[in-house]
Amino acid sequence: MSAGQSAGETGCSIIIATAANKDSAKKIARLLVEKRLAACAQMFPIESVYLWQGEICEDSETALLIKSKTALFGEIKAAIKEAHSYEVPEIIQIPITNGLPEYLKWIGDSATAYSAMACSAPAAAQK
Repeated sequence: MSAGQSAGETGCSIIIATAANKDSAKKIARLLVEKRLAACAQMFPIESVYLWQGEICEDSETALLIKSKTALFGEIKAAIKEAHSYEVPEIIQIPITNGLPEYLKWIGDSATAYSAMACSAPAAAQK
């Protein structure tokens, strides 16, 4: 566990975002990985039902699961907003509370946009 982390924290997060289509999602994914803000971004088609401006809408979208360091969320959010076609894009951060130590290390080693705290498994999980 790195300094400043408490039990159940890894320093890594999954960021969930959606895009209007696969091309838009791929543009965002490549941008984040190229800037070393994310280690990985997975994309998959989804169907969404949502309330927008008082109307119920149904659309096909592409979801992104983005793996990165928790400390990079502000930069990731700004990069997604700048590249996104939606007025109010979905950008949600979910902390990773545990995981395979080697995978968490890979995330930390890959998302190197700035010297944010490294990702690591909680101390209890490393035993």
